[in-house]
Amino acid sequence: MELRINRRALIALGIVGALAASSLTLLRPEPGGASSHREAPLIAGDPRNDNTDVYAFVSPDKPDTVTLMANWIPFEEPTGGPNFYTFDTRSRYNIKIDNNGNGLPDVTYQWTFRNEDRRGTSTFLYNNGPVTSIDDENLLFRQRYTLKKFDAKHGWTTLIKNGVVAPSNTGAASMPDYARLRAQSLQRLPGGGQTFAGQADEAFFLDLRVFDLLYGGDLSEVGQDTTKGYNVHSIAIQVPKDEVALRGDAGRNPVIGIWSTTEKWSPGGYRQVSRLGNPLVNEVVIPAGLKDTFNAISPDKDASIPAVVKRVTEPELPKLIESIYKIPAPKTPRADLVEIFLTGIAKANGPIKADLNSQILNKDADPEAFRPSEMLRLNMAVPPTANPNRLGVLAGDLQGFPNGRRLGDDVVDISLQAVEGAALTGKLVDALAEGDKVNGNDRPFQQRFPYIPLPSAAAVNQR
Repeated sequence: MELRINRRALIALGIVGALAASSLTLLRPEPGGASSHREAPLIAGDPRNDNTDVYAFVSPDKPDTVTLMANWIPFEEPTGGPNFYTFDTRSRYNIKIDNNGNGLPDVTYQWTFRNEDRRGTSTFLYNNGPVTSIDDENLLFRQRYTLKKFDAKHGWTTLIKNGVVAPSNTGAASMPDYARLRAQSLQRLPGGGQTFAGQADEAFFLDLRVFDLLYGGDLSEVGQDTTKGYNVHSIAIQVPKDEVALRGDAGRNPVIGIWSTTEKWSPGGYRQVSRLGNPLVNEVVIPAGLKDTFNAISPDKDASIPAVVKRVTEPELPKLIESIYKIPAPKTPRADLVEIFLTGIAKANGPIKADLNSQILNKDADPEAFRPSEMLRLNMAVPPTANPNRLGVLAGDLQGFPNGRRLGDDVVDISLQAVEGAALTGKLVDALAEGDKVNGNDRPFQQRFPYIPLPSAAAVNQR
C-alpha cells in the first residue's frame, strides 16, 4: 500500500475534504511496541528525571494553537506519602522543537523547580487540613517553577518566574476539589498561550506484559492496562503555532519535530540524562548497551552512529515476532521505518509515498541542511479530527500518531503494525490485529488544556 497525499492539500486547512477526493489508500482495521517507562539502565534508578512520554497535537478546542506535553516519574502510586512526588530541583526539564530539520533545537521551553517546605520539625504531613485553593495555608509543601524560552532571535527569555505546581492528590479529605487546584495552577503566557506543571493521571494505556516473551508467547497475556491507577508528573504548554514554526510562519512551514530532555546537575555542570521523542524507540528499538548513550545525545548525532541506524533498518522486534509467532518478518533494510522514526514521512524520503510530517516539506527549509534524527514530528496544518481514531494515520486519521501524538492514540497497536510493515502492505497483520487489547485510557481526557486526566487518589491495589 502507498499512502498518497497531495502535498498542497495536506498543508491546506481544508485537508479533510481534499483527502476524501484524493488517492490516499487507507488501512481500515476492525474495531478492537510499549514504553516500559524504565527504558534505560541508569535512568531506571532516577524516576524524577525519567521522561516517560511526549505528546504533540493541534489543540482540539483552540486549533490556532499547538499543545506540547511531556511526562516524568513513572508508576506513581497515588497513596505513596507522606512525601509524595516532586520534580527534581537540581534538574532542568526541557521541551525542544526543531522546525528546519537539522536535528538541533530552534525553540526550547525549559522549566526549573524550587521547593517551599513549611513542615520543618513540627510535622510529617504534606497538608494539615483541607486544601481548597492553590495558595491554601494548609498546604505545607508546594513547588514553584520558572519557565524560560530560547529561540535564535531573542536568546533566553523568562516567561514565568513564580509558577505554582499542582500538588500531588493526597485524597478527598485533604483536597475535596482537586479540579479547582489544577485550574488555579494554570499560567497564562505573555503573547498568548498557557502552561501547566503538576501531577496527572498516567494516560499511556498499554499491557506491559509485552516483555514476557511478547505477551506470554501465545498472546495469552493481553487486555490488562498495566498503568491503570498510576499517576505521573506532567509539563504542558499551549502556544500559537507561529511561535514554534520556522520563521514564525506556520502557514508556510507547518511541520515541527519535538522531543524532551532532562538535564541533571552534577559537579561538572548540567548533563542530559533522559531524552524522549517517539514512544517505544529507546525501549524496544535501541539495544541495552546503547540505551544510556541514546539518552545522553542530541538528535543531530543519531545518523552518525551506525549502530543506532542499524537498529531501525534491521529492527529486532519483527525477528522476535517471527521466532515466537511464526509471522514472517518484512524484508530489510527497512526504509519505511527510517521515514517513520528518523526523517518524517515525505515522498522525497522513501517508500511511503505521502507528504505528511517531515520538516523537508516546510517551504523555507533548506534540504541541504536536513539530517535524519529521531523525534516526534507533527504537521500543524492538519486540523483536529472530529472523531479521532485510536489507530491514527493507519486508520485514515491524519492527525494521529505517527503525525504527532494525541493522548488517545494507541501507540502500542500502531507501532506493532508499523514494524510488521502495515504502512507498505496496506493491511494489518491479522494475527496481531487486536494488539494488546487495551484500546483506551481508564479515565476520560479533559476537553480543555491540559487535557490529561486529573490524578487518581485511590490506591492501585484496591482497583
